[in-house]
Amino acid sequence: MLLLKDWRLLAGIIAAHGLLYVAYSDQDIFWYIYTAANLFLISISIISEPIDDQQNTNRFMWYGVVSGVILYALFAAGYWLLQFFPFSARNHISIIYKLFSPQFIWHYVVLVLIFIPGEELFWRGFVQKRLSRYLNGWAAVIIASFLYASVFFYSGQWIWMAAAFFAGLFWGSLYIWRKSIPLVIISHLIFDLLLVVFFPLR
Repeated sequence: MLLLKDWRLLAGIIAAHGLLYVAYSDQDIFWYIYTAANLFLISISIISEPIDDQQNTNRFMWYGVVSGVILYALFAAGYWLLQFFPFSARNHISIIYKLFSPQFIWHYVVLVLIFIPGEELFWRGFVQKRLSRYLNGWAAVIIASFLYASVFFYSGQWIWMAAAFFAGLFWGSLYIWRKSIPLVIISHLIFDLLLVVFFPLR
C-alpha cells in the first residue's frame, strides 16, 4: 500500500506520539516539551508540504473568526448536555483545566504563536493533506482526526481525546472546504481563546 511507503508521514506521526508521550508524562515539563514538540512538527510540515492558502486575507479572517465562534458554541452546548449523563465527564474537564491551563505570560504567548499554528500546520496541513493523496478527502479528514485525537491519549483524559476528534473533524472539513491553513489557524485561535482564556467551560 502506497500509504505505508510514505516514510515522512509515518515518521511524523511516530515523532508526534513520542514527543507528546514525554510532554504528558510530567506536568512540570509539559509546557516546555509541548512547545519543543510543536516547533519540531512545524519544521516537518514546512519541509514536507507547501502551505495552502487559497483565500484572500479578509475572507480567511472572517471565516476563521465565525467558525471559531461556532465551534466554541458547539462545545459549550455539549458541556451543558454532559450534566444529564451518568458519567462524570464534567469532572474530567475540570481536571484538564486544572492541570494544563496556562499559568504564566509565556504560556499564553506559546499557545498563540506555536501551539495553535503548529497543530494546524502538522495535523491538517501535513497529515491530512498527505493522507488525501491516498484516500478520498472525507476519509482523510476522519483518519487525520483520529490520529490527532490519539496523541491526547497520553493526557489520561478520554474526554480530551473525544474533544480533539470532534474538533479535528471540524477543522479538517473547514480545510477541505476552503483550502486555507491560515483560515484554520484563525479558527483554532478564536476557539482556544474563548475556551481557555475568556469563557472556560468549568
